[in-house]
Amino acid sequence: MGDHYFSQRPSARGPARVFSVTLRGEALRIMTMPGVFSRRQVDPGTRLLIEHMEVRPADEFLDLGCGYGVVGLVAARLASRGRVVMVDINERALALARANIEANGLANAEALAGDGFAPVAGRVFDVIALNPPVRAGTSVVHRLIEGAVEHLRPGGRFYLVGRTRQGAVRLSEKMRQSFGNAEEIAKGGGYRLYLSRRPLS
Repeated sequence: MGDHYFSQRPSARGPARVFSVTLRGEALRIMTMPGVFSRRQVDPGTRLLIEHMEVRPADEFLDLGCGYGVVGLVAARLASRGRVVMVDINERALALARANIEANGLANAEALAGDGFAPVAGRVFDVIALNPPVRAGTSVVHRLIEGAVEHLRPGGRFYLVGRTRQGAVRLSEKMRQSFGNAEEIAKGGGYRLYLSRRPLS
């Protein structure tokens, strides 16, 4: 498998880029670099996720596979009395996520390095959001979906956004298998956003 954004230590080289973006009414300053996903701008799938995810003021939120952290940054603004954890295997992405947390003055967010749920073993959340690393392979994505069940509180929400032509519908079927439920809550730009809830009992 070639070097890509799921690589632990990407080899791509180049200068950092800083851009400003407003999402959900929140103005953010974002730094990116080569070797991380969607480094030139916030991609349409991530935008769809951000615009439609429900984040309550006191939520504990996990940005799974956070990249440079834009989903978690917005969540941290929305969950002003809660806590946001960002996780990624890509060490360059983690360094950027940490820099972006600091640059945007977010005291209620942290970024942890590791594969999948390993950095948050034993912890549970109100919301988990995933823009899955499709290029890493179906087995990796399925493992992340399965792991989300045990890392959500009862009634907790799991969001997954995927490109329609890259198997988003099939991933929703895996969500339904794992959670017992899944619904499409938004689509646009060739992407679909799905929501599963952990049963209350």
